[in-house]
Amino acid sequence: MVETGVVFGRFQIFHLKQMEYVLAAKMRCNKLYIGITHSDIVSFAATSPLDEHGTTRRDNPMTYFERSEMIRNALLDFGVKRKEFEIIPFPISQPDLILQYAPRDAVYFMSLCSEWDEEKYQILQGLGLNIEVLWRRSGEEKGISGTEIRRLIARNKPWQQHVPKSVATYIESHGIDMRIRELNYFLESC
Repeated sequence: MVETGVVFGRFQIFHLKQMEYVLAAKMRCNKLYIGITHSDIVSFAATSPLDEHGTTRRDNPMTYFERSEMIRNALLDFGVKRKEFEIIPFPISQPDLILQYAPRDAVYFMSLCSEWDEEKYQILQGLGLNIEVLWRRSGEEKGISGTEIRRLIARNKPWQQHVPKSVATYIESHGIDMRIRELNYFLESC
């Protein structure tokens, strides 16, 4: 077990497959930093053509704060002690800023499922960081994505079974489900 680990993602609906990734990393370190990419889609917009979802409001309906709260609540519900994790911005689109937020001496845990994941791996490697690949998965093995869950919400289809219970509660109690429906309705009707 290492002292410090880092995982990162957009987490535009923190779902159970992402929880699997976060918990797999947490089992390998004492303290886990959870980086949220595209914490602000204006200041930290996508710069890679492979980063298909890092620029639009439709793909990024939740704020950094909302994602941070959802992740925190879900980890606590899953029994992770609050002192064992921190949630931080992770500006993957501006790699020169990553180490302003994340520790250099950590192990960076990744799941590689796409060309964009491979590019992120290269970015971290270019920074000289210690990377451990938890698994490589094809699109089918990856499971459901946040994009698919947002589509289910937009279409008023069942989606709650794909997210931790605390995340479903947060989304509904903060009107994020309605925001997703409004963004999708507006964009599809234009």
